[in-house]
Amino acid sequence: MKKFIFLFILSFVANTTLLAYDAEIDGVYYNFSGDEAIVTFRVKNARDNYSGDVIIPEFVTFEGKEYRVTEIGRSAFSYSSELTSITIPASVIRIADWSFANCTGLTTIHIPESVTYIGDSAFRDCISLITVNIPTDVTSLNNYTLSIVL
Repeated sequence: MKKFIFLFILSFVANTTLLAYDAEIDGVYYNFSGDEAIVTFRVKNARDNYSGDVIIPEFVTFEGKEYRVTEIGRSAFSYSSELTSITIPASVIRIADWSFANCTGLTTIHIPESVTYIGDSAFRDCISLITVNIPTDVTSLNNYTLSIVL
């Protein structure tokens, strides 16, 4: 009986640690900190977390509280090969490392002027991107931001 309970608890903990988000709102996954929301991924190490055209709002409401969306988190959209376009609101100031890495179907992205940081490999291997605008106020553009590995 003890072994059964232990295995049950272990499987529950293992399954809950795979989740990477606090809430899913209109098809977008978020983590919350203070008054801010960070766009994240659905499940760690998963493929195709997002698809189609994704529109991120400037504000989201969760459990009666409004949060300002300020960041595209680390690996938030990575490996979402069915993602074709993304609309990022002017409230976002940071695009973290690997945010869009390997989004091979991504063709369109507009980075708002509010963004000041674009992390390592943020758009790595986005082989279908046609145009990417880099805002003039970006103070940190890191390694392999727009690289393609052949």
